[in-house]
Amino acid sequence: MIEATLYTDAGCPWAYSANPALRVLEWRFRDQISWRLVMIGLREEPSEAAVRTFDGPKALARWHVFGERYGMPFATEPKERPSGTGRGCRTVVAAALDDPGSEWRAFRALQFGYFAGSLYLDDAESLQSRLGAVAARADEPDVVAEYERHRAEARSAEGSPAHLQDKTTVSDGLVRFTAPSVVFRRGAETAVAGGWQPLLSYDTVLANFAPDLDRVPPPESPEALLDFFPGGLTTAEVALLLAEGSDPIPDRDAAADRLGELVESGRAARTPLGTDALWARAA
Repeated sequence: MIEATLYTDAGCPWAYSANPALRVLEWRFRDQISWRLVMIGLREEPSEAAVRTFDGPKALARWHVFGERYGMPFATEPKERPSGTGRGCRTVVAAALDDPGSEWRAFRALQFGYFAGSLYLDDAESLQSRLGAVAARADEPDVVAEYERHRAEARSAEGSPAHLQDKTTVSDGLVRFTAPSVVFRRGAETAVAGGWQPLLSYDTVLANFAPDLDRVPPPESPEALLDFFPGGLTTAEVALLLAEGSDPIPDRDAAADRLGELVESGRAARTPLGTDALWARAA
């Protein structure tokens, strides 16, 4: 069994754009890899300068560059202000404490809400509208204590391979992992994929670190993907999951056409999400 620790933050567009590659790892290696989520906590609140100089349309245009390049959906309307991420991170931590495993669903909901919707990660009411009662726990002592442990772990990257590759930054005077860094562990051995990486990088790391892992090939139809990922998938995620090879070239248009056929046949449902959609099994 390999443990993979994902160091990430719901407010990082690089982390959001890595979702297609991370879905492929989940599909390809299944329960041979156990995933653990560590929240970085980029900032509790935006700086005065960030608030003063914020330009919503320009910020949205920068996000759309990520969308065009990597395919994840982004909002069609700009934000009114920048957002801190600490409260959102603590909400994910609260979900993990209350219902271990649910933190992944909470994190994904916050990513979609922030990047493809109108959610603000530092607004209690906004977070509760998205995640319900668990968001109200963000300031409780046990959640804050666990969140600080997450932040400390994320800020322990000095001397790591990610540090050597300049895939880290200095935060609070400490060298921290940038999102979405992944550290693979098996016993005392570790392998690091620091910061944003293409699927090929993860594949190369794991081929060297754990060549004994079994690999599940891409399915013939996106229908199998919707069964495996009951929470739904974006078009970009489906496209990369369907692509062949260790360094695949996803075809998002072809994936959308095949998913559309499933919708027409009543076997899938399409929910609009910002500039794209979320595809899931029909109820």
